[in-house]
Amino acid sequence: MFRNEIDTVNGQLREDLERMGLAYIQDREGKAVICQMENNPPASPAPSVMPALLLNNEGYRITITKENITINAASGKGMYHGLQSFRQLVLSEYKGFQEEGRFNESNFSLSCGEIIDYPRFPWRGFMLDCSRYFYSITFIKHIIDVLSLHHINRFHWHLSDDQGWRLPVPEYPLLTETGSLRKDHRMPWIPFTGGFYSEEAIRNLVEYAAKRHIDVVPEIDLPGHASAILAAYPDLGCTGGPYHVEDRFGIFEDVLCAGNNRIFDLIAKVFDSLVWLFPSSYVHIGGDEVLFNRWKACPKCQKRLSELGLKKPKELQSWITQRLVTMLAERGKTAIGWDEVLEDSQQFRLPKETVVMSWRGSKGGIAASKRGHPVIMVPNTEGCYLDYKHIDDPEEPGQTFNIISTVYKSYCMNPVAPQMTEEESSQILGGQCNLWSELIYAGKIAEYMIFPRLCAVAEAVWTPPENKNFDDFSRRLITHQKRLDLLGLLQYRGPLR
Repeated sequence: MFRNEIDTVNGQLREDLERMGLAYIQDREGKAVICQMENNPPASPAPSVMPALLLNNEGYRITITKENITINAASGKGMYHGLQSFRQLVLSEYKGFQEEGRFNESNFSLSCGEIIDYPRFPWRGFMLDCSRYFYSITFIKHIIDVLSLHHINRFHWHLSDDQGWRLPVPEYPLLTETGSLRKDHRMPWIPFTGGFYSEEAIRNLVEYAAKRHIDVVPEIDLPGHASAILAAYPDLGCTGGPYHVEDRFGIFEDVLCAGNNRIFDLIAKVFDSLVWLFPSSYVHIGGDEVLFNRWKACPKCQKRLSELGLKKPKELQSWITQRLVTMLAERGKTAIGWDEVLEDSQQFRLPKETVVMSWRGSKGGIAASKRGHPVIMVPNTEGCYLDYKHIDDPEEPGQTFNIISTVYKSYCMNPVAPQMTEEESSQILGGQCNLWSELIYAGKIAEYMIFPRLCAVAEAVWTPPENKNFDDFSRRLITHQKRLDLLGLLQYRGPLR
């Protein structure tokens, strides 16, 4: 029982300690003695805690006595979270055993006590944009490992946009041969930059994340942000091109042609590849920032508009979205879309199970919850966009858009809006933070933008509001950032407000 969780955390601790230059002492059986495991459900002397803890399969209890350290959990997920909290304690005790140059029971001690913990929301996510800049699997694995330390359980992987296509689709090889490469104005002497992830690399990453109880949710952005698709297959656009993989950043007019049935042939094969490579029950279909100028001028799109009895080109997006949602449902997947997918959908309403990810503030999530849709909150106005600057300082990296994402703002994020009814708030799956990479061209810069704001968001989606205290978080963050230092992460260390 819990063999996967124990083996995974043993490996993490070994890597953590070796990174510090310490030996990992093993017992006679070749397994490090960390703590004793029990698979019975967590119990607590506090009756008020018991119902939520027993019903929550991600909950755990850590009991520290003079004799041993015991972790109780009702599931592998709960056990893994308990082991990650134990891992945090080990990293905090670095100075306690560094003089001996090794780690074992003889030089490791913790204060006696009990930790009872369980999450507020089932969806606690982080999104990494690998389209604008291509991050290596090695870097992504390192980030996933640290995500698990913070009890993050969803890795939202943004795999396509105007600046690059990263997913292999055997039936459409030009998506990766052409769509994965673009010019980089930072390095004009290099013809192209970019790349894509092989099937083997994707499977390896998905398995790596699964061992850490993290679900990898792929995103393919449709029908806008499609420059990379059109560069590979120009006949799928309204004008026929010429197109190129964008080397600029922004929102562009060229989108998939709503009057061309062949776009659905390509999308079907893309979805088949996603089903083949990703066991997650969710697929993100994008749907954001679609411009409609091409559809307004395109004869094929105008014909489609007339056939469907629609008045505005904008309404074609809801028709496309409904088809994509149905195509995924036929493949056993649930669609997630950015909050734009709700707009002008009076005639082509989305199935209730379609998940809406609210990014333009909380407004879209509130509207979706009123319609009965599951909602994931990621409002760019509430500290969830990690590509925004930490503070208003010209020396700090990051985008502004007149919005600053301080650590304090990230910590205060609440997926449940104050005006929501009890029924509407029950639709909230949770929240996440996003790192868009237009300006983040290297992993170390990404780390600086992610930490410690991810720590704040992780606590915001795990902890009930009544138990949150920013002053207390700020004090604990000093210790926690030392843990992250030991893991080799570059971090922002300026003002938190």
